[in-house]
Amino acid sequence: MPIDLSTPPVPISFEVYPPRTEAGWPALHETIRHLASVDPRFISVTYGAGGSTGGRSLELLTHILRETDVEPLAHLTCVGNTWSGANALIREFLDAGITSFLALRGDPPVGATQGDAFLGDLESSAQLVQLIDRVQAEREPYAEAPIPGVPGAVRVDRRPKVDIAVAAFPNGHPRSRHATEHIDALLAKEAAGATLAITQLFFEADDYLGFVAASREAGVTIPILPGVMPITSPARLRRTLELTEVPRPDALAAALEAEETPEGQRAVGVAHAAALARAVVDGGAPGIHLYAFNNHDTVLAVLRDAGIVAPVRMPDAVR
Repeated sequence: MPIDLSTPPVPISFEVYPPRTEAGWPALHETIRHLASVDPRFISVTYGAGGSTGGRSLELLTHILRETDVEPLAHLTCVGNTWSGANALIREFLDAGITSFLALRGDPPVGATQGDAFLGDLESSAQLVQLIDRVQAEREPYAEAPIPGVPGAVRVDRRPKVDIAVAAFPNGHPRSRHATEHIDALLAKEAAGATLAITQLFFEADDYLGFVAASREAGVTIPILPGVMPITSPARLRRTLELTEVPRPDALAAALEAEETPEGQRAVGVAHAAALARAVVDGGAPGIHLYAFNNHDTVLAVLRDAGIVAPVRMPDAVR
């Protein structure tokens, strides 16, 4: 079933990642239970396994599928993947009942450059979008349904479509070669078959709202979901800026550094994320996607402080 981003109420979604050890599963299962209790439209799972199998990511995705009524969304990356390896992985997820994906190019390994062989066969997330759609088409080329009142006659039904989300970059991609290349890339992803965009983090509502306006003017029509990341410590902010290369939010950084306790820093981060979520929703965002860091307390506090009411469960169970 397609991911529903209708409003009101405000649709919400979350990102989690597989546990690093077996001991982490019980706590993560409890987090999933709490996140599912507020009826998110989907929960995305980062791809944390190597090789040609879904590994821990698939285990977590199937747990969400089996134990909740929430749509699980699988991250897939191009980096290091061959065509055959990516094909096998997509089939593995589809065979397990996963029909929603986030197609990402992926980050280069530490010390590697963009021209290195680690990139693999897939050169862009747009190519991965096309591959996901093609694998689904090959796996289920068509379906037949009987025609009532005409014995023996059938009609060819339209095959089910996978939902394919892609990343968007409100402050531009750090490797963009010109000012609008990140928007050109989003247009290419939509042309390849993407049905939804989820932004990387940003710290000012105008960053997101301006990006959406520029994307619409350029011809992007798919929903663009804002990704909101609660930053609850100076260390997390520093690490996040290193990974994303987004501009440093001076006011947030100063407020975090002024607090002497973890509790005070968490309150600053929650308040900032809640105000940001409220501002982009008021500006027309089709929902909020929260990076949960495998902790439900903080993101649920953000939603409460933002006054965002959990959406009503969709009548058709998303399975």
